[in-house]
Amino acid sequence: MLTRMQPSDRMKPDRARPFCARPLLPLTVAAVILACTAAAHAAGRPLVPAATDAAAHWWIWPALLFIVTFGLGIVSVMGGVGGGVLFVPIVGGLFPIHLDYVRAAGLVIALAGSLSASPTLLRRDMASLRLALPAALVASVFSAAGATVGLALPQRAVQIALGLAITGVGVLYLRARSASSNHEKNGDAFAMALGIRRVYHESSSGAQVEWSVRNTRAGFAAFSLIGFAAGMFGLGAGWANVPVLNLAMGAPLKIAMGTSSFLLSVTDTSAVWIYINHGALLPLVAVPSILGMVLGAKIGVRLMIGAKPESVRKVVICLLFIAGARSILKGIGIWS
Repeated sequence: MLTRMQPSDRMKPDRARPFCARPLLPLTVAAVILACTAAAHAAGRPLVPAATDAAAHWWIWPALLFIVTFGLGIVSVMGGVGGGVLFVPIVGGLFPIHLDYVRAAGLVIALAGSLSASPTLLRRDMASLRLALPAALVASVFSAAGATVGLALPQRAVQIALGLAITGVGVLYLRARSASSNHEKNGDAFAMALGIRRVYHESSSGAQVEWSVRNTRAGFAAFSLIGFAAGMFGLGAGWANVPVLNLAMGAPLKIAMGTSSFLLSVTDTSAVWIYINHGALLPLVAVPSILGMVLGAKIGVRLMIGAKPESVRKVVICLLFIAGARSILKGIGIWS
């Protein structure tokens, strides 16, 4: 069993170069993780205690982690859920790894995907900075608070809370209807004051879509709870960002999805630094997880074309309920 160690204006692209660095972002994030956590693990403690037989085969767990996350990457893309929602409860419940390491890796997985997608989304006006920045300010503050609380609580308490949260997400996906295609054209007074009113080009129809948002204050308040849960459980926040932006605030679905992806890059960064400061970000867990998720997601995108969405959705819901029950039973001590 792994135990957590204690802590010891926008640049313009260089058009002269045809090389595009965006595909290397996940690998860059992995390299940054290795550099940032070197000091936290400078004591040189082994992954598994030397007295155990597993110490001689320490490489088995990273290899299995890569295989599992590769599968999760495929399923998460095809099911339309964030990788962290499946990664944290399944890996935390099935692998002999301390939950703090798993939660930190879950945040980094969501962060890597967000960093890969955000530049394109912003360039194509599929993500709104005016909408994202106020929400990110609220969510990032509470995500740091959630990470601090989660690291301070006993592991069993976090396991139980994680299981309840994942079960709740499963219920939401089970009862959720199709996302609203309607959007708000005239926002409320608060949205107008913030200048949240844009036009984007809908490529599928060739139309120019004018949009704004409603229920702005309540929506931003909801991001405080979303940020806290993201930091505490390492789930990312895409599973909650899109419903709030689209159904509650009336943003078009594509804008909600694009803005949610950009939000992750701010919200998760705040929480990740708390985990780094506590020495809870382990490269041997985070790096194979990122690589497995990224490669699995690429396969999932191709398989999604011929797959039946409803069948994949049922598989994802079953995984969420199983993972939630596993976390609760592990926290109670019935299934360790």
